[in-house]
Amino acid sequence: MITILSGGQTGVDRAALDAALAAGIRAGGWCPEGRKAEDGRISDNYPLQELPGADYLQRTERNVADSDATLIIHFGQVQGGTARTLEFCKTWCKPHLLIDGTRLSEAEAVGQIAEFIDREEVLRLNVAGPRASGEPQAYRYTLQTLTLMLSGYPNEGSSQA
Repeated sequence: MITILSGGQTGVDRAALDAALAAGIRAGGWCPEGRKAEDGRISDNYPLQELPGADYLQRTERNVADSDATLIIHFGQVQGGTARTLEFCKTWCKPHLLIDGTRLSEAEAVGQIAEFIDREEVLRLNVAGPRASGEPQAYRYTLQTLTLMLSGYPNEGSSQA
């Protein structure tokens, strides 16, 4: 049974949580102290744990460390916090998959993600990518992709990971 982890930022992170919760899939992850995100405080509707004293990068590293693998959804060049996520995957020797939303349709992405999850035997998948202000299509693409992907997984309820 899969669990989706994310840091709760707008864009890719938030879409991953929304897709998991809507599908009844376990979701969780770490967020910065104060539940901060670019749009203000992250809603308590998201089952995230605050990491005491943490900023965005510390939260990102903890989610990479606590997962079996990381899915990085990006749009063109990997940069900013998304690039740091990739660095953390390498530092922690964690499997990771890069999905470029400018090159793959949602259906094509689902096929690659499902194959990656099966190959790496992933139970706890961290999902990361750009925030909404940096990539306006990040939320929509991620939500559609993960909604399609998670529709094939057993429903475990939306309890915290």
